[in-house]
Amino acid sequence: MVLQYHVPDMSCDHCVKVIGEAVSQAVEGATVQADLRSHTVRVAGTEDKTAVEAAIRSAGYTPAAV
Repeated sequence: MVLQYHVPDMSCDHCVKVIGEAVSQAVEGATVQADLRSHTVRVAGTEDKTAVEAAIRSAGYTPAAV
């Protein structure tokens, strides 16, 4: 399963790094891919939407499930 989020406040490579690290720490084995142009984050390797969304929020960003 792949979870996908629109993260409108993700605007640079630093944002991508912070979000990726936050999700990886919160959900062991998750793979994170981010696309700055479309402001989307895809997370594979988990079905735990709550943990992924909480990790993105704790990093300071606003996820919206797509």
